[in-house]
Order: sequence, then structure tokens, then C-alpha cells
Amino acid sequence: MAYYSIVEVCDREKKEKLALLCDNQPMIAKAPLVWIFLADAQKWLNYYHESGAVEKANDLPYRPIGLGDLHLALQDTIIAAHNAVIAAEALGLGSCYIGDVIENFEELSDLLHLSGSVIPGAMVIFGYPKTDNAVKPTPRCPVDSIFMKDSYREPHLKEMEAAYFEHEEQKRRIQSLPYENTGTLADFYYRRKHTSAFMREMNRSTEVMFRRWVEGDS
Repeated sequence: MAYYSIVEVCDREKKEKLALLCDNQPMIAKAPLVWIFLADAQKWLNYYHESGAVEKANDLPYRPIGLGDLHLALQDTIIAAHNAVIAAEALGLGSCYIGDVIENFEELSDLLHLSGSVIPGAMVIFGYPKTDNAVKPTPRCPVDSIFMKDSYREPHLKEMEAAYFEHEEQKRRIQSLPYENTGTLADFYYRRKHTSAFMREMNRSTEVMFRRWVEGDS
């Protein structure tokens, strides 16, 4: 029971519009392959209604689409996106997730003609790398800061400083931390992401798309 669909955007004007909607990223318009992964319950709603399944089950109360469906649909969608990324890498293709696809939902919805219970989960652009030199990856947290046994263990300052030590040192080496490079990684992400205009827009758009999801078939 697949709860996702994929739109391959080929039209040049649509790709250019996507680039503008997704935080003005020209690489989207230039990418040879652009896939938008959609959490999609509309297909199943249509199937239930148009096949007569709803009418035949007249002994059951009708259940509108809900947030549980959304949660499952988003899981399906992200799994599909990541599998595509892994498959692309095996073929020698590079890829990049575009999280900004959840901004400007109304305009994106119009651009792609999205129905009520269909929302973007992820966008991935693909292409052949221009160089064999691998980009230096962002340092990852130690395993013991991610995996927990039997119950959740809430991390605090000392644990977070240890977990992000290498990442912070990388930023410090390239002089990219705030406050004349005396700041911390927390300062960097609080200023650049947490309080950013694009995160405000993401949150606004997400509220709209979640509301439309549960109201889309009413």
C-alpha cells in the first residue's frame, strides 16, 4: 500500500519557478533530473470512493483521512527518496536533497496541481559530479550520542558539546562561526537556521499543508 507518488519535473519554466520557490537556488533549474516525492493519500481516497468500497462497507463508519495517515505517508515518501539516492549513487550519479520544497506551499501546490491530501515530502536533484574529488562531509555525531538503550536519555550541554565537537572545530578552522569566530556551533545554527526567515516560512507552510491534508476530502 504505497502512500507516495513522484513527480519528475522536466519543464524548464517549472524548474526555474521551483528554484525561486525553494529559497532561490539556481542549481535546481540547472539539474538534469528533478524529482519531487509526494506524500499521497489522495490516490487511495479516490480508489475507495470510485471503486464503491466506501458504499459497500455501509456497516462501518466512514473515517476521514487523518494525521496518522500523514505520518505513514511521510515515512513511505522519505524511504522512497532515500532509496532513489542510494540507487543513483550506485550508478555514479550525485544527488542533493532540497528541504526548501516545503516552503511556499500554496504556490508549489498550484505549480504541480496537487490535490487535497497530497503534500511534498522531499525533493531530490540528480546529476553527474563535475569532479572526482569528494566534498568533505560534515562530521557526524558519535554513535553513543545517537543510540540509546531501553529509554530516551535527554542530552544536555556537556553531551551536546561532545557530540558536536568535531563539527564545531571544522567551522572554527574555516572561520565561519559567529561573533568573530568566538561563538559556538549552537550560536551558528541558532542564528542561521532556527531564527531564519526560511524556517518561519517552512513552519507556516507546514501548518497550511497539514490542515489541507485533513480537510482535503471533506
